Amino acid sequence: MPTSALLPDSYAPRPRWRTLAVVTAIVLAGHLAVLGLAPVIVGAPSTPSVDKFITRTIIVAPPAVSEPPAPAPPPKVEAKPAPKPRPHPVARPRPVAPAPAPAPEVAAPTQPDSQDLVSQAPPETAPVPQESPPGDASSGTGQGTGTGEGDTGGNIPVSAPLRISGSVRLAFAATAQQGAQPMQGAFGDLVWQQDGTHYDASLSIKFLFMTFRSTRSTGVIGPTGIEPLRYSDKRRTEVASHFVRDQKTVIFSNNSPAVPLLAGAQDRLSVVLQLGALMAGDPGRYPPNSVIAVQTVGTSDAEIWAFTLSGEEQVAVQAGEFTARKLTRSPRKPFDDKIELWLAPELGYLPVRIRQTQPNGDFIDLQLREKVSM
Repeated sequence: MPTSALLPDSYAPRPRWRTLAVVTAIVLAGHLAVLGLAPVIVGAPSTPSVDKFITRTIIVAPPAVSEPPAPAPPPKVEAKPAPKPRPHPVARPRPVAPAPAPAPEVAAPTQPDSQDLVSQAPPETAPVPQESPPGDASSGTGQGTGTGEGDTGGNIPVSAPLRISGSVRLAFAATAQQGAQPMQGAFGDLVWQQDGTHYDASLSIKFLFMTFRSTRSTGVIGPTGIEPLRYSDKRRTEVASHFVRDQKTVIFSNNSPAVPLLAGAQDRLSVVLQLGALMAGDPGRYPPNSVIAVQTVGTSDAEIWAFTLSGEEQVAVQAGEFTARKLTRSPRKPFDDKIELWLAPELGYLPVRIRQTQPNGDFIDLQLREKVSM
């Protein structure tokens, strides 16, 4: 009897495909577990993978910041040492350029610089000697013929007699014109002091009790009369001329070139008093139309000034009426001023009137109102 006939129906053998299916599923699950493709495992690693990228990004950022080393190139600008050679070429030519420059600037001192109210005109030069012949008229003693012009800076002999006034104060009333505006209420003071050896002269112009112009001359009284040592002119600031007599030179505080000092030289204030002293010393020596030439020093130059004498005139001023001799310095150049002096014999040939007229018509006129002995 066959075996199958002996087994019951419930023990009948199952088909083999089911066993294969189960085995296959188990093997497949094992492979999936190994490969990490199971759903639970897939979700877990995703997070760490993101963390890794973020961390890398942070690490990468610093290198980007490290790129600033690019600024290191600025040190390359050390090529700037190139400027060093510049100062060398510039410094060398400078000393050469200034040297020639002063020469042309020095030639300019011929303009009318800050001149005082008594003697503001620019200088006269060569033509003056031609005026010396009129001095022949003063040949009362034969000394007024212009001898010694080269030594005295004019046509006044060193031996010409002089009579210098004693100390005195002259108060003036002033009238003036500047452009279209007349000036009123101004006055001037001329103070002359001397002790027989030294002198001090000053002229100040005041307006509304304020001094807006003053000049001063100081020096000694010597063989040629008034011999200045210093002359100053002050407006806002003061400029001065110094007479270095032992070196026969005049030097200026404004650095103008020094000039030779000639015997008998005066400044632009003392010349008025020296002219009076000459005429007081010998009035007959200076007839009408004669010329007195004197080296006159300003604040930046020294030139020969020539004054032509007129006859006697009657002059009425606040101090009274005087007979006076008029001396005129006429313009010789385009910018010269005209200077007119009236010297009164009864006052020792001190000025009773002083007038200065500029080329444009502006003028100032000082007229004596009081004389006070000191």
